[in-house]
Amino acid sequence: MPPTDRSRNTRSTPPRHVLVSGAGVAGLTLAYWLNRQGLRVTLVEKAATPRRGGYPVDVRGTAVEVVRGMGVLPRLRDAHVDLRRLTFLDGDGREVASVDPHTVTGGVAGRDLEVPRGDLTDLLHTAVRDDVEFLYDDSIDTLDQTGDGVDVTFRRGSGRTFDLVFGADGLHSRTRALLFGPEERFHHYLGFCFAAFTLRDTFGLSHETVLWNTPGRAAALYAAGDVAEVHALLALARPEPPFDLFRDPRAQRDLVAEVFADAGWRVPDILTAMRAADDLYFDGVSQIRMPSWSGGRVALVGDAAYAPSFLTGQGTSLALVGAYMLAASLSGRDHAASFAAYEQTTREFVTVNQNQVGEGDATLFPTTTEALARRNDMLRALAAAPSGEGRPAHSALTLPTSTSTSTSTSVT
Repeated sequence: MPPTDRSRNTRSTPPRHVLVSGAGVAGLTLAYWLNRQGLRVTLVEKAATPRRGGYPVDVRGTAVEVVRGMGVLPRLRDAHVDLRRLTFLDGDGREVASVDPHTVTGGVAGRDLEVPRGDLTDLLHTAVRDDVEFLYDDSIDTLDQTGDGVDVTFRRGSGRTFDLVFGADGLHSRTRALLFGPEERFHHYLGFCFAAFTLRDTFGLSHETVLWNTPGRAAALYAAGDVAEVHALLALARPEPPFDLFRDPRAQRDLVAEVFADAGWRVPDILTAMRAADDLYFDGVSQIRMPSWSGGRVALVGDAAYAPSFLTGQGTSLALVGAYMLAASLSGRDHAASFAAYEQTTREFVTVNQNQVGEGDATLFPTTTEALARRNDMLRALAAAPSGEGRPAHSALTLPTSTSTSTSTSVT
């Protein structure tokens, strides 16, 4: 059901206390900038410990300025993966084209970053761990908005009241479901699902990605550097979103193995590794599109509000920029005006980046023989082209500067 906000325009008394749900990129970044504004921040995370690992992620355009402002840019540059080659293979494992990754992703060499997700979240956690209260192995169970705040009960049984609550809890956000209803209302499935995991590197890869395609199927190996493991991804076209598989790892493995059963190249080895993987992540390729990102005293940020899908390569950058803009909106305004300003200043940037999905779709996952042939012709042309200057969408927003020094937040 929609939220209720029985506001009596009651001004909260300091210290103002807010809850952030989710200790991923969006949640940690939001916690940092809210704390810089003088807010008391509690961050609840369903995982038992800080999250580690995960696929490398991109930090591009405006998002680079966010991490610069947090003081972590030099250490992120040290962690930069420096992917040097992206090789596309046909169904028999023969090379179609080998290109500079930036020509496909729209990144800019020497400016934009690609870093292991765990390195990014570790740096963000370090930036806030001494200033923010963390509640690990817990999550929001219920939300009840009143004129004075939000009464929250947690899964482990405790209850507390906060002036504001922020959902930074990802694509399948519990906060969003409590605030606006079932995910299906906002979930825009893009026609693919995928399985991602790590496996031992027996392929001799370094600082590169190799992508095998047949119509409607893709297998990728990503070697982030000179390490003993590589990241694997198996993606397949599927007309309906795999909601029935989200909680059934065995069925996920069975589906992927069936679809790729006759695949060539190194796919049989990848399937064997998938069966044994203890870090398998399976999901649909989807976006979250919402008419509003807030209700009453609760607002959403990052994938919970506007997941763009990994086809855009912009999920992490939108999380960083959105968190900054949400914090900036709280400077000197009540919560209703703050959340309106957040949407007014940020939605166009989100929309233009979500709309990049068409380019990634055409490049990574052609679904017909004809589309695959056109894609391969395009790649051969790109192989001879210099790296570009980046996509305008990645830098289509200029950050306000108020969050770095302001302590004048008004929560009413």
